[in-house]
Parts: sequence; C-alpha cells; structure tokens
Amino acid sequence: MDKNVLITLKTIQTNGMEKEETELITAGTMKMIPDGFELCYADSEATGFSGSTTTLTATGNHKVVIRREGTAQSQLIVEKDKKHHCRYGTPFGDFTVGILADKVENSLTESGGNINLRYVIDINSSYLSDFEMDISVKETQ
Repeated sequence: MDKNVLITLKTIQTNGMEKEETELITAGTMKMIPDGFELCYADSEATGFSGSTTTLTATGNHKVVIRREGTAQSQLIVEKDKKHHCRYGTPFGDFTVGILADKVENSLTESGGNINLRYVIDINSSYLSDFEMDISVKETQ
C-alpha cells in the first residue's frame, strides 16, 4: 500500500573548487517492496523535468535505482563499490554516464527515514563531478 510522504532531497555537487548545493522538498508516495522501499514523486519546474515522474528504489543497504519517466527518461543505478553505465535523459537529449558509489546507506522503515548516497559521475570515462545526496522521508497524513 502506498503511503503519502514528504520527501526532502539535498544534493551537493563538487567539481574541483566549485560546489553547488540544492534542496527539493516535495510530496510523494512510499511503498514497501521485497527487500526495500520505493519512493515516487512528480517532477516540477524546480527539478527542470516538469512532466516527468521520479521513482527511487532502495534495495537493502547497498543499491538505489533512480528512474525518471515522462518528458525525460533515465535510469541511474547507484550501488556501493560497483560501477554502472547508465542512460541519463534530458529534454535536450540522452547520454551515457558512469556511476561509482562509495556510500549507500538506507535506514528507511515503514514510517520514513533516510537514504544517504555518495558517488562519482563520469561521461565517456572523463570525470564530471562528485555527488552527495541525502534523502529524508517523513510520513504525512
């Protein structure tokens, strides 16, 4: 059964000396799945992907899959100590990115919790940025 939740996503992107922090607070849903949880929210102008829906699937304490469907299509696999080559879709076109995570922590329970990720993204094996993502989930009425 889907539960209504408030999802707060904080990201930090670091590339050399440049650091960019963003925060998104949005309503969404959470449901239990075998071995984890699934979070879902509608993207907006704030994310730059209006007309799309993002689904985060957290499996155990080692893997998170971030899927975007709609006006933009992508699937990013963030798995500790394993590199994945993933398709990243934007309104301007798609490209392939490499993702290597050194931190995947999942403390979600039926009433909420947190997911913490730290990973590196490259394009065509050329370093792009380091990312940290903290996802907080709180049950709403």
